[in-house]
Amino acid sequence: MGRLDDKVAVITGAGRGIGRDIAIAMATEGARIVVNDLGGNTDGTGSGMIADDVVDEIRAMGGEAASNTSSVSEVSGGESLLQTALDNFGGMDILVNNAGILRDKSIFNMDEADWDAVIAVHLKGHYCCSRPFAQYIRENNRTGCRIVNFSSVSGLFGNFGQANYGAAKAGIAGFSRVLALELAKYGCTVNTISPGALTRMTIPLREARGEEVSTAELDTGGPQHVAPVVTWLASEEAASISGQIIHCASGLVGIMQQPAIIKSFQKSELWTLDELDKRMPELIEAKQANDEAARGSGAASSV
Repeated sequence: MGRLDDKVAVITGAGRGIGRDIAIAMATEGARIVVNDLGGNTDGTGSGMIADDVVDEIRAMGGEAASNTSSVSEVSGGESLLQTALDNFGGMDILVNNAGILRDKSIFNMDEADWDAVIAVHLKGHYCCSRPFAQYIRENNRTGCRIVNFSSVSGLFGNFGQANYGAAKAGIAGFSRVLALELAKYGCTVNTISPGALTRMTIPLREARGEEVSTAELDTGGPQHVAPVVTWLASEEAASISGQIIHCASGLVGIMQQPAIIKSFQKSELWTLDELDKRMPELIEAKQANDEAARGSGAASSV
């Protein structure tokens, strides 16, 4: 018996990398899988039938799977994903919003097309796939469903040359918190992954900095380290966990702090600029102290 027996999972961007490993992991636990992937390049151009390869791989191991090549950047694509699940497996229980592209440039060189393309696949893509699924959950009283979204340290902390990607990933974190609130009454959890993994999207970034990626690093830092965490979040054991950001990479799993007011000052009148001259440095100092404490408390514990 697998932890996901009788569940139907739709995974976007599942033809390669993290998405593929999630599809394999969930299939191993008994889920029936819809493998979505356009089969394009990392910048979103081109297409291919790599989703079929993963479907064949799952079927070869005794699992059930179907492919889908719809674009996640349109609501019709999200509707197509749901329909593929219904046509092939009679329902849908799990959505993993993993599809993504990169068009890294500094703001000085990033044109409107680069911005729009990344926002469309990442941030809008999460909406386009989640909305039809959410409607299906409500209209059919489908309980025990799961949505796992993908943010990034680029969106949560910032990364040079990724204004489009970082903005999209930060937006996904906020989108996920709201979705968790809205779907709670239907027993659907919504959580966010902040992954760290060497994939075809991240390896070129290392190489561009003149860093070599060894075979050993691929073994210890590949997408296979993300898949078990996503699979667990989709299981019954994670029914009480929602609205969280989970970081996982190279054997590490951790929970990330949610936005909160660290220190504040209150007065009844408008703040003057002279008063802010004094108080703002105190707030920044409190923030720095909090960041330092968080780094210490977040140190990994060996198991």
